[in-house]
Amino acid sequence: MKILLDAMGGDDAPRELVAGAVLAAREFGIEVALVGRSAELTAELAKHDTAGLRLPIIEAASVIPMDEHHPSDVWRRMKDSSLVVGLNALRDGQGAALVSAGNTGAVVASALFILKRVPGIERPCLATIFPTRDAQRPVLVADSGATPDAKPQYLLQWGRMGSVYMQNVFGVTAPRVALLSNGEEEGKGNALVQEAFPLLKGAGLHFIGNIEGKDIPGGAADVVITDGFTGNVVIKLAEGLGSMVSATLREELTSSPLNKLLAAALLPALKRFRSRLDYAEYGGVPLFGVQGLVIKAHGRSNARAIRSAIRVANQAAERGTLAAFEQIGAGQADNTQRE
Repeated sequence: MKILLDAMGGDDAPRELVAGAVLAAREFGIEVALVGRSAELTAELAKHDTAGLRLPIIEAASVIPMDEHHPSDVWRRMKDSSLVVGLNALRDGQGAALVSAGNTGAVVASALFILKRVPGIERPCLATIFPTRDAQRPVLVADSGATPDAKPQYLLQWGRMGSVYMQNVFGVTAPRVALLSNGEEEGKGNALVQEAFPLLKGAGLHFIGNIEGKDIPGGAADVVITDGFTGNVVIKLAEGLGSMVSATLREELTSSPLNKLLAAALLPALKRFRSRLDYAEYGGVPLFGVQGLVIKAHGRSNARAIRSAIRVANQAAERGTLAAFEQIGAGQADNTQRE
């Protein structure tokens, strides 16, 4: 199994990307192909013990900026970039999946145009893994930004793919699928939610109805479906709240000598608390709906987060996730033809 890594994408590339690839190759015994400027990547690899590890380099001359303002056609303008070269390699069968921490808009648009949509899947979505009160059972939120303007049938397709993903990658039996709304009652929500509700209810999924935003961290569902605009707001708000809580806790625990003493005693528990909320534990989010496994890691990913993203990509590939998505698309296409 070979995983492709866009080794130049991300705030701390290529340093943290290469370090994460080394960790993954050593821990999981897999081949990780580094896509990027070979001179820079070779220099970074020289800083690590890579004896016995499979870390080939695929040359890519340029890098898509993290602040790229026109990502929709970057796949055409920057064909020699690490992201585009990596996606072409994935399309051509040189790897089982691609991990990138690069510009999100560029990743989504380039994957859509290079890999193409899964037949029968109308729009892609980004599925974010979100921590819950149960440390062993995170929730998947989709869409978190790929398709801001959604239609009811898109939400149905994302619900089906989300359910398969949680089964394959996280081992959740009969994932509970819910629709994000402003109330739990069936009649609640805007027009999109009200139209999507009966579609999800009749899809043969373990659909539990509507849930509110407050229910997501409580673990009320395993898969939460919403449009990309709402999902992105939810995820960004959660990230901000998490940062605020951590910063406030740090300030209070270091505000006096007595508090510092108490903090020292609580250090093991505080480390566990931080670990449960750390995005690095989950690595990256899958891009559903394209003909290839693409895992989008956070732009500020450190080595541990990249290692986790590669692990997720490997698991998704090994367990036939893309083939399952293609079956969902084929079923959707058959239903459309009958209608």
